[in-house]
Amino acid sequence: MPAFEIGAEDFLLDGRPHQILSGALHYFRVHPDQWADRIDKARRLGLNTIETYVAWNSHAPAEGTFDTSGRRDLGRFLDLVAAAGMHAIVRPGPYICAEWDNGGLPAWLLREPGVGVRTSEPRYLAAVQGYLDALLPLVVERQVDRGGPVLMVQVENEYGAYGDDAAYLRTLAQMLRDGGVTVPLFTCDQADDAMLTRGGLPELHRTATFGSRSPERLATLRRHQPTGPLMCMEYWNGWFDAWGEDHHVTDPGATAGDLAALLGSGASVNLYMLHGGTNFGFTNGANHKGVYRPTVTSYDYDAPLAEDGTPTAKYAALAEVIAAHRGTPVAPVPGRVPAPTPQVATPREVRSLWPLVDAADGWSTHDAPPTHDDLDAFTGFVLYRTEVQVGEAAVLDLSDVRDRAQVFVDGRPVGVVDRRDGDRALTLPGPGAVVLDVLVEDLGRVNYGPRIGEHKGLVGPVLLDGTPVTGWRTLPLPLEDWVAAAAQPGSTAAGSTAAASPPAPAAVVSPRPGPSLTTWDLPGMDAADLFLSTAGWGKGVVWFNGWNLGRFWSAGPQQTLYVPAPLVRPDGNQVVALELSGAPDGALRFVDGPRWTAVTQ
Repeated sequence: MPAFEIGAEDFLLDGRPHQILSGALHYFRVHPDQWADRIDKARRLGLNTIETYVAWNSHAPAEGTFDTSGRRDLGRFLDLVAAAGMHAIVRPGPYICAEWDNGGLPAWLLREPGVGVRTSEPRYLAAVQGYLDALLPLVVERQVDRGGPVLMVQVENEYGAYGDDAAYLRTLAQMLRDGGVTVPLFTCDQADDAMLTRGGLPELHRTATFGSRSPERLATLRRHQPTGPLMCMEYWNGWFDAWGEDHHVTDPGATAGDLAALLGSGASVNLYMLHGGTNFGFTNGANHKGVYRPTVTSYDYDAPLAEDGTPTAKYAALAEVIAAHRGTPVAPVPGRVPAPTPQVATPREVRSLWPLVDAADGWSTHDAPPTHDDLDAFTGFVLYRTEVQVGEAAVLDLSDVRDRAQVFVDGRPVGVVDRRDGDRALTLPGPGAVVLDVLVEDLGRVNYGPRIGEHKGLVGPVLLDGTPVTGWRTLPLPLEDWVAAAAQPGSTAAGSTAAASPPAPAAVVSPRPGPSLTTWDLPGMDAADLFLSTAGWGKGVVWFNGWNLGRFWSAGPQQTLYVPAPLVRPDGNQVVALELSGAPDGALRFVDGPRWTAVTQ
């Protein structure tokens, strides 16, 4: 069998020096029917390796589960890498950052007070051991020394930016070895002296993360890895976006020039990202460096392969550099499949959320408002309801909202308390006895820094004119059930209004109220990638044929939602949107590519 080792100067594959040319591709951010396409385009770029994180919480959304089906089928993904004649690097965490919800750590694990986060705390380590027991058989049998593609496995992730518990790192490394990992283990940290010191161990190979000034950053890494090959484990060729901020792009020429210097030095590289993909559903993370900033649905990352897999100008520029470095011609890349003619459709049905809420099972009662975690509601929305006596100009203080609360009195919207803005209070209309509803959205759990693992929902006390509000009923919204029912042809329900005519072209369709579920029926189409326009919409979530495409928000910069071609059916399609705040334009439109509100260099 082939052997992969870390030599005195180089990586060695079957005893010969080997430079790793890798690209990051997260299987859990790409529709599984598109994995082979993205891997093939990596090979055509001139890469020889695919790197992926493993998101623990994607495989284990609930305690006691470990799902490896569909988009979570890591074994199939690695087999496709091998079938393309490429190698793989696996980074299983248990913490991955990755702008992914909670940095990949399951929220259920951190529900109990006192459970450690990225430490040697026994309950945390016991859960990590269970995770690795379930995961590692998929990786171990696919190691290069067993005829598979896996060259290396990472221990933790950028730990030097978080802690300095060397015993914790050694425990993780031993867990990997005890689980059958025989290929080299490594760590990665930012190219910073303090972080490289804290985040590595003498017995593990250190790698670095950076996105510019490669000779300088490699010199920093060499101070901490005095022998063996140097590798940039994350060469940041783009950046991620947050709601309410600008869309980021980087110059292809500058990126290509810096990559040429990196490769010319003999160092190995992993492009982060080769292809970012999409934070489908409620999987996006958030950053909190003084202010909470949730990541958008698209993980386009301004990567060489765009969100729909289209090769970009950056792809072409990097292909030239890699081909010149390898002394090979640039490989041709298949063009983009043309999208269907953009359509405009009117809703089949607009359904108020309130009758659905009133009829739902799953309500529970509490004296004080529980957190989402107390309710085992680890993503999505929870409705808090109580009855209160309101005086003139009563002030409702929500104290600590994580992350966004819409407040209603007798079903009428009163205002929004948004963690991003630091708001916490608003005035209720009165006087009189009213039903108070607070709809709280988890906008994504923090994926970096000391706030990893924080709970969601109404975390602090709720005060009305300074007095605690009690007597709450709570409901985690069963959105998937409601969407499945709404997508059925001819479905009707209390509180719904049907479209006056079949879907037809229109310039503007009457507004959609919020909160509501709107359903559109679309004709059958040939399979092709689509971009659903959310320009003119408010805030909410969209499902296409039952697949949660993710969040939309007029805050920008994202103004489209990507629909992978494998979701598109030839015999008819359904779109369902949860609209939280109302949309002045209720039309459903598709455009020929992604749209952003602004650009930051």
